[in-house]
Amino acid sequence: MSSHDPIRQSKYLRQTLSQDKKPVGFFISAGCPLAVTMPTEKEWPLIPDVAGLTRYIKDEIDKEIPVVQGATRSLAGAYTQLIEEVVKTGKTNPNIEDILSFLRGMMQISRGAADIRGFSEAELDNLEKIVCQKIAEKLNVKLPDNKSPYHKLAKWVNNIDRDTPIEIFTTNYDLLLEEAFESLKVPYFDGFVGTRFPFFDLRAVEDNLIPNHWTRLWKIHGSINWYLKDNKDVYRSTSLEECDSYIIHPSHLKYDQSRKMPYLALIDRLNKFLRQNSAVLILSGYSFSDDHLNDTILNALRANPTAMVIALLFGDLTKTIQEKGDGEEELITKTTINYDKALELAENRSNLSIWTFDEAVIGGLRAKWKPTKSDYDSEENIGNAVRPIKDDDQKIVGYKFHLGDFAVLGDFLQELIGKEQFKIVQDGV
Repeated sequence: MSSHDPIRQSKYLRQTLSQDKKPVGFFISAGCPLAVTMPTEKEWPLIPDVAGLTRYIKDEIDKEIPVVQGATRSLAGAYTQLIEEVVKTGKTNPNIEDILSFLRGMMQISRGAADIRGFSEAELDNLEKIVCQKIAEKLNVKLPDNKSPYHKLAKWVNNIDRDTPIEIFTTNYDLLLEEAFESLKVPYFDGFVGTRFPFFDLRAVEDNLIPNHWTRLWKIHGSINWYLKDNKDVYRSTSLEECDSYIIHPSHLKYDQSRKMPYLALIDRLNKFLRQNSAVLILSGYSFSDDHLNDTILNALRANPTAMVIALLFGDLTKTIQEKGDGEEELITKTTINYDKALELAENRSNLSIWTFDEAVIGGLRAKWKPTKSDYDSEENIGNAVRPIKDDDQKIVGYKFHLGDFAVLGDFLQELIGKEQFKIVQDGV
């Protein structure tokens, strides 16, 4: 039976991250804040996943009162109907990104219209404002200490000399990456320049006109500190003041020209990065639920066979559930796929790999993890990422590879700093 060696893949990843001339990027997505350990007196998670954020927004809006002059129903009533309209499109359990995308789609066709699906133009505008405001409030948090995986990523970036700059892409709206980089004084560029009202510099993004020692931080879906000024230009806030128009893009939906411009420029930046010779992009916390991002990644990989994407996914690829059968006590065991979209894409694209806890797809081949030797040591098992599974008799019955946990990835990067610096000293460089 085929298997993949996690120790070998650890060494491959270490070698890839150590090559200073190879284009290396990280893609940080929604699952990563869940890896931040919280103090016992504080609630976990620091930031909820998309499902948790969806519940939070609904609960918060249910507390609101009508704020639109002449409104005939509460904001909560309008939001409930909005969700019902999204369900009618085939989304059985819509999340906040589905809801906000649908809302903005209706806003595009509501200008000048008396009524769209029972919503007035003013009601739609107010719903979008309150949804984005509630998202910003929930995501405006700080890391609990300087030991988070975000800090470990920033430390790795800061301690490894490279000829080619690191590029970090994220779909998250929060400011956790910025906090970690700034606390460690790691220079980065996010597309904005200026002091009083930093503005988006399209030329600098498209032409990559930034010093090489600056990390690139590309927030593809916007940020809670991006907003529109009265002239409809996009600015980055320096104070997180309350704004009428937060730049939060849950999807590729073309909203208006000013909001669309940063999104399209940053999507193009992702495409250009993957089209570089031997580029490697490491995904963490991304579940492949965004079809437009998937298309961008897959099209670039098709056009550039030398590029590689490694998706580190949290948890197992498969899960086993038991359901009641026809008999009263009969139980039927079923196996389902946790990441069916990722599996489909990786099995048909040799330069897209997915690494879950229990299995991996590498070079299009799906197989369980299994080291080719049983006496590997801690020097090879970087960050304690490879963990044996033992039965009641302490016999090893399998292995799991935990790099899909952003916290373990942080430990992996932390260990690499010492190993690479030790290697430099050994080599006499």
